[in-house]
Amino acid sequence: MEHYISVKNLIKNYQAVTALKGVDLEIPRGRIVGLLGKNGAGKSTLLKCMLGLLRYEGEIEMFGKSLTEWKHDLYGKVAFIPDVSGLDPRLTVEQTINFTAAVNASWNWDKAKRLFAGSDLPCKQKVATLSKGMKTKLYLLLTLSKDVDVLLLDEPTLGLDIVFRKEFYDLLLGEFYDETKTVIISTHQVAEIENILQDVIFIDEGKIILHDAVDELKDRWHIYEVKRDQAEALEPYHPRTITNGLGHVRALVEGSIDLPGAKMTVPGLSDIFVALTQKN
Repeated sequence: MEHYISVKNLIKNYQAVTALKGVDLEIPRGRIVGLLGKNGAGKSTLLKCMLGLLRYEGEIEMFGKSLTEWKHDLYGKVAFIPDVSGLDPRLTVEQTINFTAAVNASWNWDKAKRLFAGSDLPCKQKVATLSKGMKTKLYLLLTLSKDVDVLLLDEPTLGLDIVFRKEFYDLLLGEFYDETKTVIISTHQVAEIENILQDVIFIDEGKIILHDAVDELKDRWHIYEVKRDQAEALEPYHPRTITNGLGHVRALVEGSIDLPGAKMTVPGLSDIFVALTQKN
């Protein structure tokens, strides 16, 4: 399997705080990967290190070449949508498009014309006057107009309404992703991207605690629901979490159990994430 990104023993210190603590990762070609963690877990720091925007200890390779060997031409293969847009508020939408096209060798005018023709972005309006949703859409369409191999997203829909969040991911799947591309989405809003992820990475306090295919993860973990007076029967199976409902209890268990009367359901990624990151 070809790996687009390889990270070995990555350490990042911010003075007295260690944000990344010996991270090891390999991200293959053609996958949509969720990078999930609480606020302050190290998600944004990891992405910025991958882009060479921060100094770090350890090794990072992009497309088989050390990050230290890449110059500006890396950004012809990798695009980044951060949690703030960085758009010039003095320019109009049209001027922003033309400027971005001029400074990006990977720009695809055919794709750009199609994307912007189907949007409701006002070409003559200044960026400063756009709503947050419109600015995010502009940034997304600018990014999708580039022919790159890897797309990094850092909380891309934070603060946006549910309608635009859906449109955002529809555009991502329809206009960017194929089996030759890799997408990494950093978020703590697990539920909204769960249905599009192929792989998932859990990061907690600067450490990778899980990196797995979503299908395999859900095959391995199960939620069992039993009547409350049967709760003790779950204890031999070492449940990671137990929650109380109206007349029943629900337990998250790694593996399968054979318990008469138990109802089994497939957990969500948020169920597994909470179980693995909770402090005992």
